[in-house]
Amino acid sequence: MQKFDEMYAMLPFDGSDVREHYKRYGHWLARQAPATMEARRAEAEMIFRRVGITFAVYGDKDEGGAGNERLIPFDLVPRIIPAQEWATMERGLVQRVTALNRFIQDVYHGQEILRAGIVPADLVQGNAQYRPEMAGVKVPRDIYAHIAGIDIVRAANAQGEGVYYVLEDNLRVPSGVSYMLENRRMMMRLFPELFSMHRVAPVAHYPDLLLDTLRASAPAGVATPTVVVLTPGMYNSAYFEHAFLAQQMGVELVEGQDLVVQGGFVYMRTTRGLQRVHVIYRRVDDDFLDPQVFRPGSTLGCPGLMQAYREGNVAICNAVGTGVADDKSVYPYVPEMIRFYLGEEPILQNVPTWLCRKPDDLQHVLANLKDLVVKEVHGAGGYGMLIGPAATQAEIEDFRRALIADPARYIAQPTLSLSSCPTFVESGLAPRHIDLRPFVLSGQKVQMVAGGLTRVALKEGSLVVNSSQGGGTKDTWVLQEEGSTPC
Repeated sequence: MQKFDEMYAMLPFDGSDVREHYKRYGHWLARQAPATMEARRAEAEMIFRRVGITFAVYGDKDEGGAGNERLIPFDLVPRIIPAQEWATMERGLVQRVTALNRFIQDVYHGQEILRAGIVPADLVQGNAQYRPEMAGVKVPRDIYAHIAGIDIVRAANAQGEGVYYVLEDNLRVPSGVSYMLENRRMMMRLFPELFSMHRVAPVAHYPDLLLDTLRASAPAGVATPTVVVLTPGMYNSAYFEHAFLAQQMGVELVEGQDLVVQGGFVYMRTTRGLQRVHVIYRRVDDDFLDPQVFRPGSTLGCPGLMQAYREGNVAICNAVGTGVADDKSVYPYVPEMIRFYLGEEPILQNVPTWLCRKPDDLQHVLANLKDLVVKEVHGAGGYGMLIGPAATQAEIEDFRRALIADPARYIAQPTLSLSSCPTFVESGLAPRHIDLRPFVLSGQKVQMVAGGLTRVALKEGSLVVNSSQGGGTKDTWVLQEEGSTPC
């Protein structure tokens, strides 16, 4: 299997064959004493711990549980992307998210793509994330996924060239952007000289773009909307991010108990009385938003919220029911969505995918389990999956039985050799597999900061980058063209 490293053209790397966009950094890195880098790594860990940049690891897969908090390991070697590569990726991301928003709007209204037979109707209407309560509901600007986290990987083709693929679309409550921002702050603190040597595109303005996006989703006629961030509470795995983004945007962080619906409008309780809320950036899953409509026992949401939402008196970002478009069984149809809604060819490619609900695909998967990655269509966080080449025979046979029993529950993909990037581990500098999650904002226009969250699988040979399973993160640098304003 061909391998591709972001920094070195040859593996194993020995300091030679540094790719062009990494050469300045490579020369700098070669001059750094190991003791110096180790001291910087210790300093980063101390600061992250002091600030409270943590992630809770727990068994539940929603945003409503509690767990043990720990630091997400931060690596000192940045992932660097040349300006031209990013420009193509950005166009592809805008195209993809635009089509996904068109798809969600369509399935809750005219369902033209279903009637055309391009996406199977039962795949949508029987989907656990399809919310019949949203049928016919008008949302501002027809935007459902205001904040999208699109996971991108790179793998070598037959010629050894790195090719980008979209691995999955996260459209419900995508997380991780706070780590992107804090990683950049940390790199600028530890290595300010690097940012005078490189023209790195800024990311610090993301909270401003996010606030503009949220305000743009406000109900019609509201000149100065009040925005809040709705969190499940301090025991949630991503609570640090909820609090961080609220603070950075200068808006209130609220829990369900802080909100009340009166007369079809949403208010938050304040020391000065009730204050009208126009936009809710929710970090709570659909099932917990309104106990009168979804899960009756939920204390994380606000009774009556859906009625106010349906009446157009409050905006919820991301919209209720958005998850119907980020289900792994819907993912294979995104290229067709782009062609159907936009009349364009996809700029970013999907990973080839077999839908086990299809008899022919299932037979192929069963015959090749040892070579494939098998995923639950509703799985997340790296759970509920089989990585065939790394699995035991017993694990393969367990998945075989599960596939035969309930094939519609799974998809399968080839085992991609994800690109690697030099990473500091206990033995020194070594290649580790990475992915990238850019954050795409849809408001008055579709926009994003140049970069995203690079996640790294710290275990040797591992392809699982998720923080919940021991993954770490890196700063992501998009190099700007000469003459542009650096970070």
